[in-house]
Amino acid sequence: MAKKADLLEKAQELKLEVTAKNTIAEIEAAIAGAENHEVREAVVAKAGKRSDKAIKEAEVKAEKEARKESGDTTPQGDAEHHERRGPAPRVRPLVERRGKKYREAVAKVEKDKVYSLTDALKLAVETSTTKFDASVEIHVRLGVDPRQADQNIRATVTLPNGTGKSIRVAVFAPEADHAKAKKAGADVVGDEEFMKLLDKETIDFDVLIATPAYMPKLGKYARLLGPKGLMPNPKSGTVAADVVKAVTEAKAGKVEYRVDKQATIHLSVGKVSFGAVKLEENARTFFASLQSQKPSSLKNVFIKSTAIATTMGPGIKVEAVTN
Repeated sequence: MAKKADLLEKAQELKLEVTAKNTIAEIEAAIAGAENHEVREAVVAKAGKRSDKAIKEAEVKAEKEARKESGDTTPQGDAEHHERRGPAPRVRPLVERRGKKYREAVAKVEKDKVYSLTDALKLAVETSTTKFDASVEIHVRLGVDPRQADQNIRATVTLPNGTGKSIRVAVFAPEADHAKAKKAGADVVGDEEFMKLLDKETIDFDVLIATPAYMPKLGKYARLLGPKGLMPNPKSGTVAADVVKAVTEAKAGKVEYRVDKQATIHLSVGKVSFGAVKLEENARTFFASLQSQKPSSLKNVFIKSTAIATTMGPGIKVEAVTN
């Protein structure tokens, strides 16, 4: 019994749930299990518990976070502090990276000067840098919001001297209008045969004119013609019952202009070979048409800025043109 009493006393020290009702063998087994458990806890844990290595890693990580929050970026330990040596690399301006002809043309344009329309067109002709007959383009930034239906500017204008481009006109109309359209100068005329060409996605024209009765037949080709800007539209004058008049106007230099998402209009008003006088006639005709499109609900400035440039040539700032 003395042995059992000693075992019970030791079990109490280990806080084991055993009593005098338990046998000596049971008490010894409980004490042995408790002692083995203590030995296992003393060993560094490998999985599922925080080992000495894990504790050290946590301390290092906490130290890094503290330095990061305080903005301390000095190198620690064996890390080397890399400093940029020597002068900073020199980046040349964009103009200096352009060709010789372009740089010579830019030198003729005063950077901050706003030219009159007449002077700007003369300078544009002088600063053309291409070997081919370059187009002269007008870029107008408007004070409209294109998301508003009444401010989404879209119209057509017939330039008195044409655009200088050879326009191929296609007419989609009944057979009764084919001969008239051909006589007026249409390059492609047809109805069922024309639809077969569209089925093959064959597009060899720049302007498509259709009669109102034939517009429903073009509905299934909207995805083909729409992105290319070839879908007939009453606002652009390409949906017309009088195909002869529509073809004549298209061949004579009737062009469509519309505001883009950035509230800007881009339009070519001719070629460099036209000369400054003819280009000015075309430009003033365009500005007169644009002024007539000013929305009545617009309270801001209608024309914010204007620039003129030739193909691959420098931009020239132009003062507001009013009529």
